[in-house]
Amino acid sequence: MKKLRGILMTLILVLAVFIYAVFFQKNNAPETKQYAGGELTVTFIDVGQGDSELIQQGGSAVLIDTGEYAQRKQLTDTLHSLGVTALDYVIATHPHTDHMGSMDVVIDTYDVKHVMMPNAASNTTAFEKMLQAISDKGLRIERPVPGKSIQAGNIKLDILAPNSDKYQDVNDYSIVARLQWGGTSFLFEGDAEALSEKEILDKGYAVSADVLKVGHHGSSTSTSDAYLSAVNPRFAVISCGLGNVYGHPHKEVLDKLSARNITVYRTDTMGTITMRSDGTHITVETAKEVVK
Repeated sequence: MKKLRGILMTLILVLAVFIYAVFFQKNNAPETKQYAGGELTVTFIDVGQGDSELIQQGGSAVLIDTGEYAQRKQLTDTLHSLGVTALDYVIATHPHTDHMGSMDVVIDTYDVKHVMMPNAASNTTAFEKMLQAISDKGLRIERPVPGKSIQAGNIKLDILAPNSDKYQDVNDYSIVARLQWGGTSFLFEGDAEALSEKEILDKGYAVSADVLKVGHHGSSTSTSDAYLSAVNPRFAVISCGLGNVYGHPHKEVLDKLSARNITVYRTDTMGTITMRSDGTHITVETAKEVVK
């Protein structure tokens, strides 16, 4: 009888250990599921010496800047190839024509739901045509509010700048926005200069990002040391024209990025750059292969 009881107790103990092991393994197994939000695509469109970024997710799309008017066909051809028929938001970061020169064409061509731009004006024909296109479509201009967010489907952009009402340099009016997608993040700078970068840091906004769209086409007047350290990106994208008269990107900025082992992608040498995020990993494709 004692022998039978011992065998029974041994079986119960073995069973208990087995159940515990299975339960523990199940609850401590690494997470293998994909990010519930799905895949997000950010396309840095080659518009020469200008800026244009398209964010797409599901059926939603946000366009930041358009490049010069002369680049309108390149821009609309790219948008068409990416299946764009409607834009939840178009953002003109600031009123320089290399950023909003084709904005009137975009507003006229696509079903645009929202337009955002800073409270800064310009006396250029491109600026006036943009205002006319906005009026013709019955849209209203939304102003950026730092610390607030805008939403387009699952796309959420946190607005970080501009943080002042008046600047001497129009570039500092640039809308700066940060996009978080799962465990990955993107920071869009427009032409924000070191002054705006300092204001962002002083406000204590979250700026860390895997991808930094480098400010002002890689000019030495942007990408301050303190700001770059705070962002701490893995990838940097510089949008500029091949052989441009400004010498963008400047050597000082390239040296800073190199010293931090940041991988640099450039539209002047690589063409349109496409980044895809599944919420964990970012993959990169370029239109042109750079021969080293």
